[in-house]
Amino acid sequence: MKFPLYFSRKIAFSKDNKNNLSRVIIFIGRLSVALGIIVSLITVSTGLGSKKAIKERLGDFSGHITVRSTKSNSSYNTSVLDNQGLDIKRIKAIPDVATVQGYATVTGIMRNEHSFAGIIFKGVGKDFDSLRFKKFLTAGKTPFLNGEGYNNGVVISEKIASDLHLKVSDSIVTVFSKADQKPIYRNFEIVGIYKTDIKMIDDQFVVGDINHVRRILDMKPDEIGGLDIFFKNINHVDEDFPQIEKFIGYKNYAEKATDKYPQINDWIGLFDTNIGIIISIMLLVVIINIIMVLLILIIERTNSIGLLKTLGATNGQIRATFINYTLIIMVPGLLCGNLIGLGLLIMQKYTGIIKLNPENYYVSVVPVDLNPWIIISISVGILIISGMALVIPSYLISKISPVKAIKYN
Repeated sequence: MKFPLYFSRKIAFSKDNKNNLSRVIIFIGRLSVALGIIVSLITVSTGLGSKKAIKERLGDFSGHITVRSTKSNSSYNTSVLDNQGLDIKRIKAIPDVATVQGYATVTGIMRNEHSFAGIIFKGVGKDFDSLRFKKFLTAGKTPFLNGEGYNNGVVISEKIASDLHLKVSDSIVTVFSKADQKPIYRNFEIVGIYKTDIKMIDDQFVVGDINHVRRILDMKPDEIGGLDIFFKNINHVDEDFPQIEKFIGYKNYAEKATDKYPQINDWIGLFDTNIGIIISIMLLVVIINIIMVLLILIIERTNSIGLLKTLGATNGQIRATFINYTLIIMVPGLLCGNLIGLGLLIMQKYTGIIKLNPENYYVSVVPVDLNPWIIISISVGILIISGMALVIPSYLISKISPVKAIKYN
């Protein structure tokens, strides 16, 4: 075993540390490391968890990538998707694509004796991914859609149900208007109620039979207003987006779920900034405390340093000894920080004890992403950066004279 590592372990586990200043200094150093680990773990895990949860909710409701006609622009009354150059089979054949479903949307007003609500009626057909949608259901079920006739069952959000005092099995009149034509009335039955926690969706969208939209917008029986493309892994969306654009034709355009709602995209972007700032502050605090520990340990063991130099130890060996010594001191802090931090995160993940206001945060419970590689990276990163930060202050050892050090009291 090399001398610096051997000697650093000897003094680190020495019983002499229990009755002098080292005991207090070591406690402070370990406490700062533990707090740094706890705060870093919570910040990264909840930050990444929030980003992932918001993206998944957006994508699972409206498709990770949506294809629309360029004629639709920003209108919620979709234009017919152009078939020229559109190759749905090639899109489905992309390995990362899970499902593709057609849809069409039209705006309307739901009203009853209690109130009214402006809505976007999203019509879906027999290719509707009802299993993916089930996670949003809080009551009832999705309508059975076989592509034939007109199914009057619809799924509305909890927000709309609350505003109009509706529940499952209730009926509601919806008014659709077209330019230069009389209003079109439809009577729907509430078969399900959903909640995504994303205000822009919950305030507006109603899911029902696409044949109603086709009738209202004078579309042909096989025409659709757009495609919702769902991925097996949301992390592959950016990678496969250019490939999907090749198969949609020149008169259609593709859009990622997050790009539909710029305000949500900006909100998600803030997580990266906040995570970076908090991690930097915690790292700075840990480094300052660890440097303080090293300097005090050097001053406290000046006699030992002088003796080692007298016995022939080089400045490099002594510096390595004290850096190793300080890093060994950090290890219990790392372990405690990980145990406490992971314990709190696991409790939140499986109990959801900490709630959020979905109108402000787009999720109702603080989400947690327990990525093992990130957890390991935080601990290893703090250990490595702290070790590098100790190199410069350790040069104080080279200034210590052996003769004066031995006389030091």
